[in-house]
Amino acid sequence: MSLIPNAAKERLARGRIAAGFSVRQGRTADTGLVAKACGFHWLMLDLEHNAMDLDTASALGVAAMAAGITPIARVPGPEPWQATRLLDTAVQGVIVPHVDTAEAAARVAAACRFPPAGLRSLTGGMPQVSFASSSYPAAELVHRLNENILLVVMLESGEAIANADAIAAVPGVDVLLIGTNDLCADLGITGQLGHERVVEAYGRMIAAARRHGKVAGMAGVYDHALMECYVGMGCRFLQGAVDLALIMQAGRDRMRFLDGLEPA
Repeated sequence: MSLIPNAAKERLARGRIAAGFSVRQGRTADTGLVAKACGFHWLMLDLEHNAMDLDTASALGVAAMAAGITPIARVPGPEPWQATRLLDTAVQGVIVPHVDTAEAAARVAAACRFPPAGLRSLTGGMPQVSFASSSYPAAELVHRLNENILLVVMLESGEAIANADAIAAVPGVDVLLIGTNDLCADLGITGQLGHERVVEAYGRMIAAARRHGKVAGMAGVYDHALMECYVGMGCRFLQGAVDLALIMQAGRDRMRFLDGLEPA
Protein backbone atom coordinates (compact mmCIF):
# COMPACT_ATOMS: atom_id res chain seq x y z
CA MET A 1 0.00 0.00 0.00
CA SER A 2 1.31 3.43 -0.95
CA LEU A 3 0.74 4.94 2.48
CA ILE A 4 2.71 8.13 3.10
CA PRO A 5 4.69 7.54 6.32
CA ASN A 6 3.91 9.60 9.40
CA ALA A 7 7.46 10.77 10.03
CA ALA A 8 6.70 12.30 13.44
CA LYS A 9 4.96 9.17 14.71
CA GLU A 10 7.81 6.97 13.50
CA ARG A 11 10.35 9.14 15.36
CA LEU A 12 8.32 8.96 18.55
CA ALA A 13 8.06 5.18 18.25
CA ARG A 14 11.87 5.07 18.29
CA GLY A 15 12.01 7.22 21.42
CA ARG A 16 13.24 10.27 19.50
CA ILE A 17 12.17 13.88 19.82
CA ALA A 18 9.64 15.13 17.28
CA ALA A 19 9.84 18.93 17.02
CA GLY A 20 7.08 20.93 15.40
CA PHE A 21 6.93 24.20 13.50
CA SER A 22 3.70 26.08 14.22
CA VAL A 23 2.08 28.00 11.39
CA ARG A 24 0.38 31.23 12.34
CA GLN A 25 1.37 33.55 9.48
CA GLY A 26 2.37 31.21 6.65
CA ARG A 27 -0.13 30.71 3.84
CA THR A 28 1.97 29.49 0.92
CA ALA A 29 2.38 25.88 -0.17
CA ASP A 30 6.14 25.96 0.41
CA THR A 31 5.72 26.46 4.18
CA GLY A 32 6.18 22.77 4.92
CA LEU A 33 9.24 22.56 2.71
CA VAL A 34 10.78 25.54 4.52
CA ALA A 35 10.11 23.90 7.91
CA LYS A 36 11.58 20.63 6.64
CA ALA A 37 14.70 22.44 5.38
CA CYS A 38 15.14 23.89 8.88
CA GLY A 39 15.07 20.38 10.33
CA PHE A 40 11.60 20.30 11.90
CA HIS A 41 9.70 17.01 11.90
CA TRP A 42 6.07 18.11 11.90
CA LEU A 43 4.07 21.13 10.85
CA MET A 44 1.32 22.43 13.15
CA LEU A 45 -1.54 24.01 11.24
CA ASP A 46 -3.02 26.16 13.98
CA LEU A 47 -6.76 26.53 13.49
CA GLU A 48 -7.34 27.34 17.15
CA HIS A 49 -5.48 30.64 17.50
CA ASN A 50 -5.58 31.66 13.88
CA ALA A 51 -7.79 32.88 11.04
CA MET A 52 -6.60 30.05 8.76
CA ASP A 53 -9.48 28.43 6.88
CA LEU A 54 -10.02 24.81 5.93
CA ASP A 55 -9.01 25.23 2.29
CA THR A 56 -5.71 26.85 3.23
CA ALA A 57 -4.97 24.24 5.87
CA SER A 58 -5.71 21.46 3.37
CA ALA A 59 -3.34 22.92 0.78
CA LEU A 60 -0.56 23.38 3.35
CA GLY A 61 -1.11 19.86 4.71
CA VAL A 62 -0.96 18.06 1.37
CA ALA A 63 2.17 20.00 0.39
CA ALA A 64 3.80 19.18 3.73
CA MET A 65 3.14 15.46 3.27
CA ALA A 66 4.81 15.60 -0.13
CA ALA A 67 7.80 17.33 1.48
CA GLY A 68 8.18 14.56 4.08
CA ILE A 69 7.14 16.61 7.10
CA THR A 70 4.09 15.43 9.06
CA PRO A 71 1.13 17.84 8.88
CA ILE A 72 -0.83 18.01 12.14
CA ALA A 73 -3.83 20.27 12.66
CA ARG A 74 -4.63 21.89 15.99
CA VAL A 75 -8.40 22.13 15.73
CA PRO A 76 -10.47 24.76 17.55
CA GLY A 77 -12.35 22.28 19.72
CA PRO A 78 -13.45 18.69 20.31
CA GLU A 79 -16.40 18.62 17.91
CA PRO A 80 -15.88 15.60 15.60
CA TRP A 81 -16.20 17.50 12.32
CA GLN A 82 -13.36 19.83 13.29
CA ALA A 83 -10.90 16.94 13.14
CA THR A 84 -12.40 14.59 10.58
CA ARG A 85 -12.64 17.07 7.70
CA LEU A 86 -8.92 17.77 8.02
CA LEU A 87 -8.04 14.09 8.43
CA ASP A 88 -10.02 13.39 5.24
CA THR A 89 -8.32 16.09 3.22
CA ALA A 90 -4.93 17.08 4.53
CA VAL A 91 -3.32 15.87 7.74
CA GLN A 92 -1.77 12.85 9.45
CA GLY A 93 -2.51 13.98 12.97
CA VAL A 94 -4.77 16.11 15.12
CA ILE A 95 -4.16 18.14 18.27
CA VAL A 96 -7.31 18.71 20.33
CA PRO A 97 -7.20 21.49 22.95
CA HIS A 98 -8.74 21.52 26.42
CA VAL A 99 -9.27 17.80 26.97
CA ASP A 100 -10.01 17.64 30.70
CA THR A 101 -11.39 14.12 31.23
CA ALA A 102 -10.99 10.56 30.03
CA GLU A 103 -14.54 10.70 28.68
CA ALA A 104 -13.67 13.69 26.50
CA ALA A 105 -10.51 11.95 25.31
CA ALA A 106 -12.49 8.82 24.43
CA ARG A 107 -14.97 10.83 22.34
CA VAL A 108 -12.12 12.45 20.42
CA ALA A 109 -10.36 9.12 19.88
CA ALA A 110 -13.55 7.52 18.56
CA ALA A 111 -14.15 10.43 16.17
CA CYS A 112 -10.66 10.26 14.68
CA ARG A 113 -10.42 6.54 13.87
CA PHE A 114 -12.41 4.24 11.63
CA PRO A 115 -14.37 1.23 12.92
CA PRO A 116 -13.77 -1.03 14.72
CA ALA A 117 -11.38 1.31 16.58
CA GLY A 118 -13.71 4.30 16.33
CA LEU A 119 -16.71 5.90 14.65
CA ARG A 120 -15.16 7.88 11.81
CA SER A 121 -16.91 7.76 8.44
CA LEU A 122 -14.93 6.27 5.56
CA THR A 123 -14.34 8.36 2.46
CA GLY A 124 -12.35 7.95 -0.74
CA GLY A 125 -9.59 9.86 -2.52
CA MET A 126 -7.44 10.47 0.53
CA PRO A 127 -4.04 12.16 0.20
CA GLN A 128 -2.47 9.90 2.83
CA VAL A 129 -2.64 7.06 0.26
CA SER A 130 -1.88 9.29 -2.72
CA PHE A 131 -5.59 9.40 -3.64
CA ALA A 132 -5.63 5.68 -4.44
CA SER A 133 -8.07 4.60 -1.70
CA SER A 134 -10.16 2.50 -4.09
CA SER A 135 -7.14 0.40 -5.04
CA TYR A 136 -6.94 -1.31 -1.64
CA PRO A 137 -9.23 -3.65 0.31
CA ALA A 138 -11.32 -1.49 2.63
CA ALA A 139 -10.43 -3.44 5.78
CA GLU A 140 -6.70 -3.12 5.10
CA LEU A 141 -7.08 0.54 4.21
CA VAL A 142 -8.83 1.55 7.44
CA HIS A 143 -6.42 -0.50 9.56
CA ARG A 144 -3.38 1.18 8.04
CA LEU A 145 -4.92 4.64 8.20
CA ASN A 146 -5.85 4.13 11.85
CA GLU A 147 -2.25 3.16 12.63
CA ASN A 148 -0.92 6.17 10.72
CA ILE A 149 -2.85 8.81 12.68
CA LEU A 150 -1.19 10.68 15.55
CA LEU A 151 -3.82 11.84 18.04
CA VAL A 152 -2.67 14.45 20.53
CA VAL A 153 -4.81 15.67 23.43
CA MET A 154 -3.93 18.88 25.25
CA LEU A 155 -4.00 19.05 29.04
CA GLU A 156 -4.50 22.72 29.91
CA SER A 157 -6.16 22.82 33.33
CA GLY A 158 -5.73 21.56 36.84
CA GLU A 159 -8.62 19.17 36.19
CA ALA A 160 -6.85 17.70 33.17
CA ILE A 161 -3.64 17.15 35.14
CA ALA A 162 -5.60 15.48 37.94
CA ASN A 163 -7.09 13.17 35.31
CA ALA A 164 -3.81 12.58 33.43
CA ASP A 165 -3.61 8.88 34.28
CA ALA A 166 -7.17 8.20 33.16
CA ILE A 167 -6.66 10.20 29.96
CA ALA A 168 -3.42 8.36 29.19
CA ALA A 169 -5.25 5.05 29.56
CA VAL A 170 -7.71 5.87 26.74
CA PRO A 171 -7.11 3.66 23.66
CA GLY A 172 -6.38 5.70 20.56
CA VAL A 173 -4.71 8.61 22.36
CA ASP A 174 -1.06 8.77 21.29
CA VAL A 175 0.29 11.92 22.96
CA LEU A 176 -0.52 13.93 26.09
CA LEU A 177 0.53 17.54 25.48
CA ILE A 178 0.57 20.21 28.17
CA GLY A 179 -0.52 23.62 26.94
CA THR A 180 1.70 25.42 29.42
CA ASN A 181 0.36 28.95 29.11
CA ASP A 182 -3.27 27.95 29.54
CA LEU A 183 -2.35 25.62 32.39
CA CYS A 184 -0.59 28.46 34.19
CA ALA A 185 -3.62 30.71 33.70
CA ASP A 186 -5.95 28.03 35.06
CA LEU A 187 -3.71 27.53 38.11
CA GLY A 188 -3.60 31.27 38.81
CA ILE A 189 0.10 31.63 38.01
CA THR A 190 -0.19 33.17 34.54
CA GLY A 191 3.13 33.43 32.71
CA GLN A 192 5.13 31.50 35.32
CA LEU A 193 6.09 28.62 33.03
CA GLY A 194 8.77 27.32 35.38
CA HIS A 195 6.69 27.50 38.57
CA GLU A 196 6.97 24.48 40.88
CA ARG A 197 3.30 23.66 40.28
CA VAL A 198 3.95 23.52 36.54
CA VAL A 199 7.00 21.31 37.07
CA GLU A 200 4.83 19.07 39.25
CA ALA A 201 2.16 18.96 36.54
CA TYR A 202 4.73 17.92 33.95
CA GLY A 203 5.99 15.20 36.26
CA ARG A 204 2.48 13.85 36.79
CA MET A 205 1.64 13.93 33.08
CA ILE A 206 4.94 12.30 32.04
CA ALA A 207 4.54 9.53 34.62
CA ALA A 208 1.00 8.83 33.39
CA ALA A 209 2.16 8.70 29.77
CA ARG A 210 4.93 6.24 30.63
CA ARG A 211 2.59 3.98 32.59
CA HIS A 212 0.30 3.61 29.60
CA GLY A 213 2.84 3.55 26.78
CA LYS A 214 1.99 7.03 25.51
CA VAL A 215 4.17 10.01 24.59
CA ALA A 216 4.51 13.17 26.70
CA GLY A 217 4.56 16.56 25.01
CA MET A 218 5.33 20.21 25.68
CA ALA A 219 3.74 23.30 24.13
CA GLY A 220 4.11 27.02 24.73
CA VAL A 221 7.61 26.85 26.25
CA TYR A 222 10.46 28.45 24.30
CA ASP A 223 12.95 29.45 27.00
CA HIS A 224 15.91 27.14 26.34
CA ALA A 225 16.56 26.30 29.99
CA LEU A 226 12.92 25.39 30.60
CA MET A 227 12.72 23.41 27.37
CA GLU A 228 15.81 21.46 28.45
CA CYS A 229 14.20 20.84 31.86
CA TYR A 230 10.93 19.43 30.51
CA VAL A 231 12.64 17.40 27.79
CA GLY A 232 15.01 16.03 30.45
CA MET A 233 11.96 14.96 32.45
CA GLY A 234 10.66 12.98 29.48
CA CYS A 235 8.83 15.17 26.97
CA ARG A 236 9.36 14.04 23.37
CA PHE A 237 6.61 15.70 21.31
CA LEU A 238 7.58 19.37 21.19
CA GLN A 239 6.03 22.52 19.83
CA GLY A 240 9.42 23.83 18.80
CA ALA A 241 8.74 27.24 17.28
CA VAL A 242 6.06 29.56 15.93
CA ASP A 243 6.63 31.23 12.57
CA LEU A 244 5.59 34.72 13.72
CA ALA A 245 7.95 34.66 16.72
CA LEU A 246 10.84 33.56 14.52
CA ILE A 247 10.14 36.31 11.98
CA MET A 248 9.96 38.98 14.68
CA GLN A 249 13.12 37.78 16.43
CA ALA A 250 15.07 37.67 13.18
CA GLY A 251 13.73 41.12 12.27
CA ARG A 252 14.79 42.59 15.62
CA ASP A 253 18.24 41.04 15.34
CA ARG A 254 18.71 42.46 11.84
CA MET A 255 17.56 45.92 12.88
CA ARG A 256 19.94 45.95 15.84
CA PHE A 257 22.72 45.27 13.38
CA LEU A 258 21.49 47.91 10.89
CA ASP A 259 21.01 50.50 13.62
CA GLY A 260 24.64 49.91 14.55
CA LEU A 261 25.63 51.03 11.06
CA GLU A 262 24.03 54.43 11.56
CA PRO A 263 26.67 57.13 10.94
CA ALA A 264 27.72 58.98 14.09
